[in-house]
Amino acid sequence: MQLSVIKIGGNIIDDPEKLSVFLQNFTDIQGPKILVHGGGKVATEIGLKLGIEPRYVNGRRITDKQTLDLVTMVYGGLINKQIVAALQAHQCNAVGLTGADGNVLPAMKRPVIEIDYGYVGDVVNKDINHQFVAQLLNMGMTPVFAPLTHDTHGSMLNTNADTVAREIAIALSHSFQVQLIYCFEKKGVLSNPTDDDSVISAIKKEDFQKLCAEGTISGGMIPKLENALEAINGGVCKVIIGHANDIHQLINHSGGTVIC
Repeated sequence: MQLSVIKIGGNIIDDPEKLSVFLQNFTDIQGPKILVHGGGKVATEIGLKLGIEPRYVNGRRITDKQTLDLVTMVYGGLINKQIVAALQAHQCNAVGLTGADGNVLPAMKRPVIEIDYGYVGDVVNKDINHQFVAQLLNMGMTPVFAPLTHDTHGSMLNTNADTVAREIAIALSHSFQVQLIYCFEKKGVLSNPTDDDSVISAIKKEDFQKLCAEGTISGGMIPKLENALEAINGGVCKVIIGHANDIHQLINHSGGTVIC
């Protein structure tokens, strides 16, 4: 049976109109499906109201104890439950989860090498409770994951949503034929960053290094494609990167960039 694992980012989370359209389209997808959402700007906005200044190093959020409490509250509470409630309104029987629920996503606190990222989790794939998630899917439920894991010692951990989606997709490959879809603000990986229609239809493993060396792939697209390639290496059948508005085309393999 085919399972679709779909990740949406902050550009959708931060726009109520875009999110509403996406969730309706998501509901219409046939078969078992999982949604993984990012955090958007809401945590930063609420944090500033509470006097919590965001700190970033190389574009990555530093998660100190105050920030951990903030993202747990916002990602696992406010955003996650708003999405679940909206899906219920569309007759999609969703259940909101963090990595601590059902012990689905145990993780290790990222070790300090050059930078101390704080309470950030790196998922240990072999420990993922994929059987629990499969049970929910077989009951007709649609899991909705916030980008939070736990360290098995009582602490939540902030974790990159692309990575959460990748690890869930790999783990569920034990039970399903999985396709992983990364939705973002472009139609796919572009050969020309200034031309939104210059979508590269397919990227193979051997193409990746060449495209990076040429500068065609750069910035935040590099870790996204690294996640995609790791998912393929881990047993995921197909990874597709494209625009959230085109989710039906992406599901039907008629749009976006396919990583194979």
